Amino acid sequence: MSISLLERYQRLGTKLILFITGFSSSSWAVVVPYARANTGVNEATLGTLLLCLGGGALLAMPLTGYLTAKYNCKKVIRASVWSIIFSLPLLSLITSPLLLAAALLIFGTGIGITAGAINIQSVIVEKKAGKPLMSGFHSMYSCGGIAGAGLMTVLLSVGISISVATAFVSVVVIALLIISQKGLLTESSHVEGPTFAKPKGIVLWMGIICFSVFLAEGTVLDWSAVFLTEIRDVAESNGGLGFATFALAMTVARLIGDRIITGLGAIPVVIAGALIAAAGFALVLFIPDWKISLAGYALVGLGCANIVPVMFSAAGRQAVMPAAVAIPAVTTMGYLGVLAGPAIVGYVAHFSTLPAAFICISVLMILVALMTLKTRSVMVGRVCSADRVSAPVCGFADYSYAEGVTIPLYPKGALKIVQDDSYG
Repeated sequence: MSISLLERYQRLGTKLILFITGFSSSSWAVVVPYARANTGVNEATLGTLLLCLGGGALLAMPLTGYLTAKYNCKKVIRASVWSIIFSLPLLSLITSPLLLAAALLIFGTGIGITAGAINIQSVIVEKKAGKPLMSGFHSMYSCGGIAGAGLMTVLLSVGISISVATAFVSVVVIALLIISQKGLLTESSHVEGPTFAKPKGIVLWMGIICFSVFLAEGTVLDWSAVFLTEIRDVAESNGGLGFATFALAMTVARLIGDRIITGLGAIPVVIAGALIAAAGFALVLFIPDWKISLAGYALVGLGCANIVPVMFSAAGRQAVMPAAVAIPAVTTMGYLGVLAGPAIVGYVAHFSTLPAAFICISVLMILVALMTLKTRSVMVGRVCSADRVSAPVCGFADYSYAEGVTIPLYPKGALKIVQDDSYG
């Protein structure tokens, strides 16, 4: 089936903004040691400062439903990306801890609003297409993460200063933002009911699943190098191989994820993914060979890759909460897992051992497979009528699935969406 030029622009715009989000976040990760040196803070103070970034993102994400309803996805995303563009170079220059905290709050708010708004647009564009696109969209976040860290590393390795490197990253982001403009949604409408609410019912289960998967991802991000160097006696210079292997596997899995979901169905992909991730953590733990540990991290990346995209898609179909409220709520719970996960693992490791903490994460992935059964009522297509399932934000009402449209949720026997008036 051919798609219009506008739809092509919308898909490209969605991918570019997700790329920008990953690109900017990973660029900041390279800046951290320089920011610490510039401000002269110790590890504890740096940890507190980093909470400003995460806190800004978490406080901003739930507001994206209201903002996109009042304005539109394009205006909200454009404003939030510009806050990223201006704040990133400042993070490499600031010498005052208080000013760094303020800049991190702005940067985190920009990241949070951008992530929340583009997830809303992702669901809209996917619904309009009538086929899975979410994994492909989110693969661009992973690609952006790899590109940002890689570009910063190359620039610094050839002698370019950190301030010039971050300024160059901002220029790249400006160029990508300009290219994405035709693909950002401009519709905005009044949303009936609350524009911010705590998740409930099936949305809460989706949020818990996203929290768990992001927690696992955060564990690999912050603890894989520690595990490899302290438990597997890998040289410190090679400690980053664990996360690199994980990130590469996740990127590949997301690039082909839409085709996998179309062929196998969403429910099998989520359940199998959670079990594969659990097996990956087990492989890391129980076979005392660092090369096998890398294979385990790859399995974790493959397993986790498509779970969150499927949950975001399902959040746009459920009938308990307006989609414009549910998607930011699920996104917020997910990113809370990234922030809380490493700390939880740290406490478990302190009072027990790091391998014991990894065992807990492996068990959690098994629980994710079981929790998926709680969301199957949405994932098999039982949603309410279009005017009720979709809050009219950024054109949601226009792009809702029509009654009778098929969606690939079980292998090949895709069920049809049926009208269900039991609104939550």
